Amino acid sequence: MRKLIVSLVIAALLAAAPIAPAGAQNKPLGFIRDAEIETTIRAYATPLFTAAGLDPQSVHVYLVNDDTLNAFVAGGMNLFINTGLLMRSENANQLIGVIAHETGHIAGGHLARTQDALEDATAEMILAYVLGLGAAIATGNSGAGAAVIAGGQSIAQRSLLQYSRTQESAADQAALSYLDRTAQSARGMLEFLEVLGDQELLLSNQQDPYLRTHPLSNDRIDTVRNFVAGSRYADAAEPSEFVVAHARMRAKLVGFLRPLGRVLQQYPESDGSLEGRYARAIAYYRAADLKRALPMVDGLISERPDDPFFQELKGQILFENGRAREALPYYEAAVRLQPDAPLLRQGLAQVQLESGDPELNRAALAQLDEVVRIEPHNAAAWRLLSIAYGRDGQLGMTALALAESAGARGNSKEARQQADRALKLLPESSPAWLRAQDIFNAASRDED
Repeated sequence: MRKLIVSLVIAALLAAAPIAPAGAQNKPLGFIRDAEIETTIRAYATPLFTAAGLDPQSVHVYLVNDDTLNAFVAGGMNLFINTGLLMRSENANQLIGVIAHETGHIAGGHLARTQDALEDATAEMILAYVLGLGAAIATGNSGAGAAVIAGGQSIAQRSLLQYSRTQESAADQAALSYLDRTAQSARGMLEFLEVLGDQELLLSNQQDPYLRTHPLSNDRIDTVRNFVAGSRYADAAEPSEFVVAHARMRAKLVGFLRPLGRVLQQYPESDGSLEGRYARAIAYYRAADLKRALPMVDGLISERPDDPFFQELKGQILFENGRAREALPYYEAAVRLQPDAPLLRQGLAQVQLESGDPELNRAALAQLDEVVRIEPHNAAAWRLLSIAYGRDGQLGMTALALAESAGARGNSKEARQQADRALKLLPESSPAWLRAQDIFNAASRDED
């Protein structure tokens, strides 16, 4: 995980009209990116998306840096999950139940049927958030870690995406069918609804946002309870890899998001579990106590040398403490072990660029080309590419990469200017020139 909090104000978000109920507090909506956590969520969600008849690659999953218990869909095929939900879920099955329910909303097109509950400016702001996420961290500090994008007001804290009780029941029924089709227990979904049921007696401003946007009823709980009682998968055990992944995900989030004192309360020194050591290693690193952090990470790597995310963490600690050359082999190992993770490649490329070695600059170009192939709207990767092209003397490609980065961030003026510059530097009618022309035309329309 890279630096946890890297702020980026997105102009499109700040331009959106702020909408909030009376008395609501303005709060930035932050997004976290992390290769390990995204891999875990994808492992949970992909079978459910497939069971729902959705293309898993078409559903975008975003991690919201918010302590409250919430998950929601917005702007079409976009699923948002709060870190509070990830950390408070007791097991993978509970989280899978929530994802199944939200998948039911996506497959049922429920959001499209509640447009009367949304003001136009609100819908535009939500879509701006979704588009702005492609930027990740425009400062170039994205890598394989977490990033927070600040801007606008917190969607998670406002009752904007209200579903009707009928839609909630329909999403429940869909979720139960997805869980059965994937041979998974619905018991976790029942446990989650029971937790929400306990909150109904609280004042509305003390309830978690999920309860306010997803109306609950005893009938819903009874329906799921009866389903569990009759399901042949009611007692299906979670795959062992899900159990381990969930424990690690919670520990990682706690380590990065909680103060050292709270981390040590939840994972005391007496806790010798892998996840306990993981959380403490991260917490000590964040507290700049490398004398404790590095030996703990070394122990994790020694125990699991083929784990890409332990390698990544060691590389990050070294890199962020001015030891890029020492960090390089750890990032290389992470990419070798998990080559399909674009964030790991991006982290490696950044370390390679920081080294100042021309040979490594060319290697960074290759890594970043693969990143933007997988994530074409990753503004941070395009920004790094512009640096690599510049050092390689490819000024036309530098301008094109800057145009791509600006477009991903929603900055039409900058995208048009950089695309115009690229058109003057690139060979006419070449693939790169044609791409620059497309960006220029699209940016010009947006400005108009």
